[in-house]
Amino acid sequence: MKELIILLQRPIFAQISTSSEIDILELITHSGPVVTAVLIILVLFSIGSWAVIIYKFLQFRKAFIKTNSFINMFWESRRLDEIYENSIKYIESPVARVFRAGYNEMIKVKKKLEKKEQESGSMGDELSGLDNITRAMKRSHTAEITHLESLVPFLATTGSTTPFIGLFGTVWGIMVAFQDIGRVGSANLATVAPGISEALIATATGLAAAIPAVIAYNYFNSKIKVLDAEMESFTSDFLNIIKRHFM
Repeated sequence: MKELIILLQRPIFAQISTSSEIDILELITHSGPVVTAVLIILVLFSIGSWAVIIYKFLQFRKAFIKTNSFINMFWESRRLDEIYENSIKYIESPVARVFRAGYNEMIKVKKKLEKKEQESGSMGDELSGLDNITRAMKRSHTAEITHLESLVPFLATTGSTTPFIGLFGTVWGIMVAFQDIGRVGSANLATVAPGISEALIATATGLAAAIPAVIAYNYFNSKIKVLDAEMESFTSDFLNIIKRHFM
């Protein structure tokens, strides 16, 4: 009891000597095998998520810049063939790729209609050709959304999984710390602090990996919705142009 009273009366910083100060790097390097494995997994998740974040950020940045430029060029031009030739400059734009798919299908349909006109084609042939163009643009639209969503689920996985992996490392580290306390038979701060700190590092690392991944996941999803709306709107406008002038 006297030893406990003396321990409580000491200043908190005086209870830990200079030789026993908690060094984060030292705690990481001297962690147990389970906690070390957890930290390695979390670091790999963090590196992977940051690589995805940087790659997708650059991809979306190019997509938005090229999409805005393509749409401006589209409405300023008067001939679809010129737009098609210039669209290769905006190939990073999903809207431009949807246009190219629709234009290519339109050329095929026009060739078929010209042949059938010589053989007394009907209105049903034109409607069927328009349906073919619509399907081609929808397929391209779906492919572009799939391309934009690639690697984004990894961020969701990182954001939802790494906190629990870090928590597992913390629980395991605390279990080991209590086992050491029981083996030594002493529960003073110098004995408890290193083990608890080592355990909490796993949780901190898990949160450090999860927070940027969750923020980036929500950000990229919002950008995908914007581009999805742009492709949907452009498809509708392009089909209306074809109905009025080509069908």
